[in-house]
Amino acid sequence: MKISRDQVEHIALLARLEFSEKELEAFTRQMDNILTYFDKLKEVDTTLVEPTSHAIRVTNVFREDEVKKSIALDLSLKNAPEQEGNCFRVPKIIE
Repeated sequence: MKISRDQVEHIALLARLEFSEKELEAFTRQMDNILTYFDKLKEVDTTLVEPTSHAIRVTNVFREDEVKKSIALDLSLKNAPEQEGNCFRVPKIIE
């Protein structure tokens, strides 16, 4: 057994979880199965496998930056409730 009941109880205490006796037994068995499976995975030969951060190849989906004509200053400030010079004036929200 890779994990003991005491260890499961300690993890539950740290996580502030309360379990019944039946739940403790079930979780101990389940966690033991998970840790045993990890040991099986350690047996797999991965010497020729390139380390990756994703299971599939990821490519960038961003488009290239292009310079385009933007909205005119007077048109962008046209519906502003308040403006100060070439800027929008907004109420102060941080004290």
